[in-house]
This record gives sequence, C-alpha cells and structure tokens, in this order.
Amino acid sequence: MLDCGIAGGKTLDDPGDLTQVYNIVEIFHSVQGEGARAGIPHVFIRFGNCNLRCEWCDTDFLTFEEMNCMDILSEIFKFDCKNIIFTGGEPMINDLWPIQRLLKNRGYHISIETNGTILIPDGLIDWICVSPKDQIYSKVKIKQRQGDELKCVYLGQDLAMYDELILGFTHLYLQPCYFDDKSVEWNGQNFALTESVVKENSSWRLSLQTHKWMGID
Repeated sequence: MLDCGIAGGKTLDDPGDLTQVYNIVEIFHSVQGEGARAGIPHVFIRFGNCNLRCEWCDTDFLTFEEMNCMDILSEIFKFDCKNIIFTGGEPMINDLWPIQRLLKNRGYHISIETNGTILIPDGLIDWICVSPKDQIYSKVKIKQRQGDELKCVYLGQDLAMYDELILGFTHLYLQPCYFDDKSVEWNGQNFALTESVVKENSSWRLSLQTHKWMGID
C-alpha cells in the first residue's frame, strides 16, 4: 500500500508526480561500495538509457521497464532505508523533480551518480557525485562543475586535466578501471598503477569498488 506524503494533516503529493513514468533497469537495496559514502546502506534506483557509451560500463542500461512513481515508491518501501541513490545509465537525462518531490515528502536523502554532462538544478539532489568521462570523450563538456565528490576512472590520463574542475568538489577520488572480462592479474596491475598515482598526488584518494570484491550488487 502506498503511504501518503502528509504534513499537518495535508497531503503533499502532487497527483501528477505519482503518475510520472521513468525507464527503470532495477531497484535494489545494497551497501554503497565506493567513494565518500562507502559502507552506507542505500536503495539504488538505476535508470535506463545514457547519453554516453563507456566500454567499461557494467550496466545493461538499454534493458529496462517503464514504471510510474507509485510503483517505484512501492518497491522502495520494501526496504528499511532512507538513503536513495539515483544511478544509471545517466539519471539526469530524466526530469527527476517528480520522484524527488515524492521522496523528500517522505524524508529521504537523495544522492546521484552522474557523468556531469547535464547541469543539476539547485535543490534537486542532496549529495552529488560526478564521474566525468572526458578522458575518453574529449569533446564532451562537463557542465556540472560543483558537487560533493569527483570520482574519475583512471585510464592513464594526466590529472592536470582536472585542475579547474576539482575546485568545485569536496572529495576527490581516483578509481581503477575494472573490466569483468579481464584477468585477475590484469585488473590487479591496473589497481597497483592507480594506487601509485594517488600516492604521488596527495589531494586525491583511492576509490575501490569494494562491492565487486565482496560479490554483492
């Protein structure tokens, strides 16, 4: 049963918000495995579609189902967790205000993982993680230049390319590129290389996808 967002006896939900439809790959409850909020349980809402095509992406974002916000909320309510992550694909290709309003009416904290190519409106998201892909898409412009964490996948790029971008972020992370189809040895060498770069650049921290090491989503 869908609970109502209510304050002072007045229903806060806009009926139009409840019928808003999104393309959803999956909704699941897990522990954040990377970045500044690693170790914190979240409900992940994975949106379909993306405006980029990164070779290391581990998400089949072209396989999704249409869900309205009533169905999305019903899935979220299955979990005793007030932390939400919008991820993808690229969540910002959607109008996120309807689902945002419904979640904030119910006291949820909302994070986002985005490639930064679409500017995030003020007040939409509580915690912004930008993972830029301009190391492989040289003509892609990063429009979201402020946030809580900048998480860059390391492919051997010169970190000087981020000298201006880092000024808008509190936490800076460099993450090894992990390929499921590569050997343990190959990925291990890539991890070691990324670690050595972090040691030489003290303003950055190493981010590992610990959920993959643990074998969880």
